[in-house]
Amino acid sequence: MPAKRSDRVGALLQAAIAELLLRDIKDPRIGMVTVTGVELSVDLKHARIFVSVLGDAAARERSLRGLASARAYLQSQVGKRLGLRFTPELRFALDPSFDAAARVEHLLRELHPSADTTVPATADTGTGAVPATAPAAASHPGGASTAAAPQPAGATGRRGRAPGGVDRDGDT
Repeated sequence: MPAKRSDRVGALLQAAIAELLLRDIKDPRIGMVTVTGVELSVDLKHARIFVSVLGDAAARERSLRGLASARAYLQSQVGKRLGLRFTPELRFALDPSFDAAARVEHLLRELHPSADTTVPATADTGTGAVPATAPAAASHPGGASTAAAPQPAGATGRRGRAPGGVDRDGDT
């Protein structure tokens, strides 16, 4: 099923605003801000930009005030970059999903206070992660390790010419 136009324009809007915040906006009130999502109306006239801000509540409020004061500049630059007939009216809001996730984690910790909440990496998850309990290298009873020592790039352990055309063993 093809994506709706508002979703596609929202993704472009998110990327454009993130780049503008990174490169063009120099307001000291705007701290470490991450654009986490864009909610665009069906008619593409209104956009709610969700941001997360690193810091305490005062830093969040300061950043939101800075974003509100930069709104007109951001809106004009987004209009130029995206080339839309109408530039959406931008409104900035804190992303509630991070607070909700922190609340759920807090509730889970209250239910199981002694349980470890970190999930160990396992090899069967399909992510390619190595289990945390896997030995680094097997060793012989005499103490010698069977793990191969790291070799420089291009070294294959074979005689003859190296990948760069250099004669390794000097016989030719």
